[in-house]
Amino acid sequence: MKKVTFTLDGKNIEVDEGTKILDAAKAAGIFIPTLCHNKDLVPFGSCFVCVVEVEGRENLLPSCSTAAMNGMVIKTDSDRVRKARKTCVELLLSDHEGDCLGPCMSECPAGIDIPGFIKYLAQGDDRAALELIKLNMPLPGILGRVCTRPCEDGCRRQLVEKQIAICHLKRFAADQVSASGDEYLPKKAEPTGKNVAVVGAGPAGLTAAYYLQQLGHQCTVLEMHEKAGGMTRYGIPSYRLPRDVIEREVEVVEKLGAKFKYNTKMGTDITLDQLRSDYDAVFLGLGAQLASSMRVDGEDTEGVLSGIGFLGAVSRDESLKIGDNVMVVGGGNTAVDAARTALRLGSSKVSILYRRTRKEMPAWEIEIDAAEEEGVALEILAAPTKVERGADGKVHVTCIAMELGEPDDSGRRRPVPKEGSEHVRVVDNVIAAIGQNVDPSECKGLDLTRWNSIDADIHKCTTNVEGVFSGGDCVTGADIAVTAVAAGRRGAISIDQYVMGKAVTGDPVPYNHTMGKIDKVDKKVAEGFDEVARIHMPELPPAERIKTFEEVETGFDPEAVRAEAKRCMECGCRDAHECRLRSYATAFDADQFQYTGVKRSYERDATHPDIVYESHKCIQCGTCVRITEALLGTSAMGFVGRGITARVMPAMGRDLVEVNGEGLEKIVENCPVGALTLKSASVATLSPEFKRPVPPPLD
Repeated sequence: MKKVTFTLDGKNIEVDEGTKILDAAKAAGIFIPTLCHNKDLVPFGSCFVCVVEVEGRENLLPSCSTAAMNGMVIKTDSDRVRKARKTCVELLLSDHEGDCLGPCMSECPAGIDIPGFIKYLAQGDDRAALELIKLNMPLPGILGRVCTRPCEDGCRRQLVEKQIAICHLKRFAADQVSASGDEYLPKKAEPTGKNVAVVGAGPAGLTAAYYLQQLGHQCTVLEMHEKAGGMTRYGIPSYRLPRDVIEREVEVVEKLGAKFKYNTKMGTDITLDQLRSDYDAVFLGLGAQLASSMRVDGEDTEGVLSGIGFLGAVSRDESLKIGDNVMVVGGGNTAVDAARTALRLGSSKVSILYRRTRKEMPAWEIEIDAAEEEGVALEILAAPTKVERGADGKVHVTCIAMELGEPDDSGRRRPVPKEGSEHVRVVDNVIAAIGQNVDPSECKGLDLTRWNSIDADIHKCTTNVEGVFSGGDCVTGADIAVTAVAAGRRGAISIDQYVMGKAVTGDPVPYNHTMGKIDKVDKKVAEGFDEVARIHMPELPPAERIKTFEEVETGFDPEAVRAEAKRCMECGCRDAHECRLRSYATAFDADQFQYTGVKRSYERDATHPDIVYESHKCIQCGTCVRITEALLGTSAMGFVGRGITARVMPAMGRDLVEVNGEGLEKIVENCPVGALTLKSASVATLSPEFKRPVPPPLD
């Protein structure tokens, strides 16, 4: 056969005449992405992702349908080519309606495989559920009790009735395995001989140590307090988080080989320079444990306590003495925890003073509800202006009424004092729970932000100091525990890369397509699901629980867990890890919102016993249509409509079930984006190794 010779990415190539550039590149070991191409079919040239640059040609050419010719000089990976491919991918994404991962999983800062572990619980395999959780989060007993549940905010089940009780299910898995007496310990890599100092035994530090030990590195955890847990121990009362739960999850980190040194404060007992000298790397998970000021006259008056100082003292001694009449100032979770704790210490009158309305309170709503059930009085639209000790030995608080004005930077309406509304409240104690800050004395040598938090790369956890990494509240400011856990895991991955002499790139983050927040999702997503009530978490009665620090929420029984887990809608794509569109979107750093306008609507055909067709994910590559015509001799699938309304549908307007037995398994296998999937396949979850799910490599 006649040969042609040409140049491909600087290489001289000889192929048979008529050979397509795509095939020639593949034979030469050069990868060119494509979505609509199938080696068994005539080139279609619809996706245009396979374009290449040919010297002397004004336009880019599709490599799948362009034959190589003598003397051609071809570039497969120039800036122009990459820009064109990115544009093509973004155009496809703009009309692609679907979620790569379940929205619960996408909303979880730690990226926990929520659909996966819930499915294990539904099947009765509690240990497998826990192992899956711990791929991304090592503190399920703790966070299963105290997490503010961003995952549940994204849960699509609320389009039917109520969200899945994800946190309660996570807690159950942890508690069940622990109660079995056979606590789960992950496998460890061979020792690397590297030593890492982890400063802070809160969620970020414990998580970093957990994963670093798995990776074969020896960790020493230095903690300023006498016990581990950070703010989960010293900022959250035991009636929400029993101390034995903290102990057992810390013990797992110890069993993995981490060494703990307590009563060791950064900047006082140890310096950053010492740590850098003694260890191969340092992770700083210092937290934000400095109480914010009320910024009023007399706040240092005797009888005025800080919220975190008060809760820390009670954590050490639950028989602590406090006055009968207590005012808590603030509207966050610490304020609510302090108020409920004061009741348990014997105070008969406890109030929360908050300068906005209940709606604007940042505290978790169910905790506010619980506080009111227990007898805490909520006094809104009021703020202190002065504190002084009265002749009666009481604390006299001058307060002023507030009204809401225009929104501030937080988006909440700004509280404005009402002139002439000053009044004096007399109490035994004031607990100021205004907020928490990072202690800058612990951060010497590090670049800080204007808020005195550590200036670290959020993704890689790197700081301005070589070999020093940081994450959690000391970087973000006071935040939820699961965010700190996520930072600890990212820090462990970056530190592993650093000490092993690799480039520090952090945890790979693949592209994840989304249908949007719950209020933007097509309501048809919920069709076909019967209403099933969410299982209620059993609790101690309010009158009983304020007499003790026993845990309020008593836990699900196994029967309740199985029922709750079966409510999961298994959102997400069954083909996300094999999806070429996702791979290319990751490679080209594509933005699904780059192009807007009319897009396809949600249409799901599950009539077939084995196959699901989700036409909202279809990119109209035509592969299924061409396979049924060219390879199978049928017309199971076809194009319907013209122009922007054109869609690929079962031929003749049939439901998918009506084309049973016409080779549908073959087109499922060749669908590049998961529009056609087998019902037997699971929705995309984490890969069974120490990393986030990553799409298949481009080559």
